[in-house]
Amino acid sequence: MADYWESCGYRLLARGADGRLTVTDAFLRSYLTRVELAPIAESGPGELALHESLMALPRRVVGDAEISAIDDDDAKANYRIWLRFRDRLVAAGSLEAAYVNLFRGEGVDVPPMFVHQLTQILLRHILGERVDSMQARAAEMLFRAQRIALLDDGVVMAADEETIELHATTGGFGSLGEMLRKQSVPTRSIELDVLTAENADDYWSRDERHDFSIALNRGQPAIDALCRVMEKWIAHFLAVDVRIVTERRIDDDKWVWHVGLDAEASGVLNDLYNRVDVDDDRLRRLLCLFRLEFANPGDMRPAIAGRPVYLAMAMDRDNRVRLKPQNLLINLPLARQQ
Repeated sequence: MADYWESCGYRLLARGADGRLTVTDAFLRSYLTRVELAPIAESGPGELALHESLMALPRRVVGDAEISAIDDDDAKANYRIWLRFRDRLVAAGSLEAAYVNLFRGEGVDVPPMFVHQLTQILLRHILGERVDSMQARAAEMLFRAQRIALLDDGVVMAADEETIELHATTGGFGSLGEMLRKQSVPTRSIELDVLTAENADDYWSRDERHDFSIALNRGQPAIDALCRVMEKWIAHFLAVDVRIVTERRIDDDKWVWHVGLDAEASGVLNDLYNRVDVDDDRLRRLLCLFRLEFANPGDMRPAIAGRPVYLAMAMDRDNRVRLKPQNLLINLPLARQQ
């Protein structure tokens, strides 16, 4: 199998003895070549000097005076953001620790693009070299927003939002675009292949085009693949084994714990748990329910050991799904503090 998601930067990192990813100078330098930080013709001497010195020593301490010497205000802001992010990565000891630490304390203080890149890199590491293409495509949902189309026959289709918007402006596609247009999504004509067992191998030559759509209905391969990806994600970070399956409804008199996989789903689950009325429109946006069970009940908080954890995924009013995989790391009822 060819390498996949090559541009995310995974190959620039080192693997520690504990199986976790270690930040390298090459990885830090890769940020300095991005358009936000790379010098341009108009860059002044202060910016050029700082960039050159960081390319040589990407971990070195940068003083406030060096930032102030940059003429362009946007460049100053970009360097401050990146240096804060860099310091987080270096201080954490591993990419995994840096990722989890982003969601602790007073909130995320780095741009979403950094969070999404770390998520992609970590998924690339967790899935490894021999993952099947359906799991790789399902994993994209954890770091790329998806646009949902609800078809007349009950099929729920997910397609990459950025890809849809790109083709909406450049044109050249058909059937899925028509479906999305009916839901007030401004497109021209969009036709994205649906990933199936028959065309699964094609994914590897198109892995960074993000132009395969998937069916998210219960019983479809993509939703099963998403369950397996979430299990691996939890096992890697938390060192616990869980089993995740889809559910039709939560019919549990002893419902004790739930985790929303996105903001919309969290709100719906909270209201249902607290017996607050949820209107039909919000319920229709609930795309999938899951049941998570720990292989070893001893890994759970003693008061609820052995009870299932319910998960949910939902779309917002714009038919968009933005999953938050960090919720699976910070909101599960673990017996020990991670």
